[in-house]
Amino acid sequence: MGAAPLVERNLIFVTGKGGVGKTTVAAGLAQMLADQGRTVLGCEIDAKGDLSAAFEVPPSEFVPQRVADGLSLMAMDTEASLREYLKLHLRIPIVGRIGPVAKAFDFLATAAPGVKEILTIGKVCWEVRERHYDTVVVDAPATGHIVSQLSAPQVINDLVKVGLIRSQTDWMSQILGDPDQTGLVIVTTPEEMPVSETLELVAAVEEKTDVDIATIVVNRLLPERFSPRDEAVFDKIGSKKGRAILDDELGGGALPLLEAARLATVLRRSRTQHLDTLRSGLPAGLPLILVPELFSRTDGLRATRQVAVHLGEELL
Repeated sequence: MGAAPLVERNLIFVTGKGGVGKTTVAAGLAQMLADQGRTVLGCEIDAKGDLSAAFEVPPSEFVPQRVADGLSLMAMDTEASLREYLKLHLRIPIVGRIGPVAKAFDFLATAAPGVKEILTIGKVCWEVRERHYDTVVVDAPATGHIVSQLSAPQVINDLVKVGLIRSQTDWMSQILGDPDQTGLVIVTTPEEMPVSETLELVAAVEEKTDVDIATIVVNRLLPERFSPRDEAVFDKIGSKKGRAILDDELGGGALPLLEAARLATVLRRSRTQHLDTLRSGLPAGLPLILVPELFSRTDGLRATRQVAVHLGEELL
């Protein structure tokens, strides 16, 4: 049997190279799922406020805040997550700040790989296990850091063979490794470096984690505005005589117009080639979702809703 459709999964990580629109896609996905009647928690890992900005609300905190019907947002806070972990799983009451404990934890995290990441992964997995929401959408770190987070429970399992910590990471691993519950969405753009990093990430995720790659989202795809026949016409009009006629018809400005048309054609052709490279390098059967260039403000609620509509058309 194949994995569950993306819209039916309980935990969705969204990652991608910086600058490709990762947060906008994560926000659009969360909005689309909420529009379908699911209760959704959007979780921002880097806590920069970008996910909140996508919904034009104040920066999120560790405690989830409802921002729309069926949609809440939170921002990851390592100390708050440690406090919650100690209280819920180890039954240690914490009053006030936990500075000394946090410092000791930071020292341990530096010495032992995977320890710090486990608080982040543990928090979102706990929300899934407790069924507080139908879906948790994680605006995850960029491509250079996501593998270490997704593999954190397994890293801890390799270090700790028995005891309470091991039992905690066991259930996290089960959630992360279940393709009916968890999926990774990788966002890219049809450009050389993002495509290259995406292919490298796909290989690393498959090699080092048990997390299912649910889909690749190709963002900012330029529309094909001109056919080869149009290009031939542009070449003819581009002559000195042709530009003069067009200038006369337009009242001037023929050259910039023609150059803009040529640039649009060149960019579309170049990005099509990179898209072909991406398709040929991906594992057979891995879904590809195309999101067009919005030609408008790329952040804020309007962009979020536009992306939500495009994702809904592809996924529903």
